[in-house]
Amino acid sequence: MEINQQRVANREVVVKAANGWPMLGLLLLLIAVALASIPYGASEGQPAIIITAAILLAVTSVLLTGLFSLQPNEARVLVLFGNYKGTVRDSGLHWANPFYSNGGLSAVGGPSAQAMFTAMRTSGRNKISLRARTLNGERIKVNDKGGNPIEIAAVVVWRVEDTAQAKFDVDNYETYVTTQSESALRHLANLYSYDGGEANEITLRSNVEEVSKALRAELEERLAKAGVRVDEARLTHLAYAPEIAQVMLRRQQAEAVIAARQKIVQGAVSMVDLALKELAEKDVVQLDGERRAAMVSNLMVVLCSESEVHPVVNTGTLYH
Repeated sequence: MEINQQRVANREVVVKAANGWPMLGLLLLLIAVALASIPYGASEGQPAIIITAAILLAVTSVLLTGLFSLQPNEARVLVLFGNYKGTVRDSGLHWANPFYSNGGLSAVGGPSAQAMFTAMRTSGRNKISLRARTLNGERIKVNDKGGNPIEIAAVVVWRVEDTAQAKFDVDNYETYVTTQSESALRHLANLYSYDGGEANEITLRSNVEEVSKALRAELEERLAKAGVRVDEARLTHLAYAPEIAQVMLRRQQAEAVIAARQKIVQGAVSMVDLALKELAEKDVVQLDGERRAAMVSNLMVVLCSESEVHPVVNTGTLYH
């Protein structure tokens, strides 16, 4: 029998925790009473008072672990015996049920005291930073749309938006962001050519803004399941791989020379056409077809030549 199970994404529930300052004062008062009661019970020969004071001291010590503080743009996820109870987002000193777990015990390696201590120290009582973070990705080598090996890197500015998804829907949201960012960058590079694309085609080199927007859109889709919002994503490095860099540089130089030649020829043709029209309109000289062709050839050579041209002055007639 085949069972089709659909995973349901967690959603953050914002809750309020008790003010920690009154609770701190009360607990400190109870500790003082308990500490004062122990020598009093001993001096009066009252073991019941000593036992009660010891119990009060132990309970108060447990209640003290319910105190926690949050800085601005910081949140704490409340988990009670495996059940998600909500997220506290208000900054300040708070008090909550001391049995709210710190999480992560299974990842440490067992229920031993050392494992529990390590889990409590590394988890930060399920605290999650809501501040903007910057992921400066390393340069990776990947093929572009045309199959050319290129080096590319990107920077991603992100923040946790849904703490429940970040905590429970992925194993480690920071590692998840790093992995998905690299995967999205590789996929993006495969969609576009480095440069020299067809007319109106978006390329990595010429359309950085459009490519960055496409990268951000793909990252937002990928990271949504981890409760992460992408504030900015843009390319920081783009170059051909070293093994083809020299060849591609010569190709770019050749394309630049061809483009410059096209501009020169277009300008020369326009200037020759203007010169012939002016000569004809002002009746400066009458040219037959052969002389007209010779004049066009000479003007094109003068205008398109890269070296300095030395004219030859004809002292005879136009036809000699």
